[in-house]
Amino acid sequence: MNSENKIKYNSSIANLLENIKVDYSKFMSSKDMIESFNKEVHVKPGRKFDKVMNRSSVWGFVAKTDGLLKGIPYFVGDVFKAAGWRGPAKHVRGTIFSSETNWFSWTGPRYL
Repeated sequence: MNSENKIKYNSSIANLLENIKVDYSKFMSSKDMIESFNKEVHVKPGRKFDKVMNRSSVWGFVAKTDGLLKGIPYFVGDVFKAAGWRGPAKHVRGTIFSSETNWFSWTGPRYL
């Protein structure tokens, strides 16, 4: 990934994290709970996917490269639900480069 694309990827990841926090604040009214949640949302880097974490749970995965997952092509920035702690589910649920936020909630990417 060249430096321009890396900057766009990183800013889009930061935007995703902020949108997750905003969605949670719509759900929860307690300021303490919101502050606690906001501190715990983070990204754990991986080789092929970045793992988006919510406290100690996996929120979802974001593709760092183009590739194939279980025979289905994916592209940089595609977002997957978690199949488990270690890997993504089969189908793409959205992309971090989209301005739409209707494909996810604070609990994770939406089901198909």
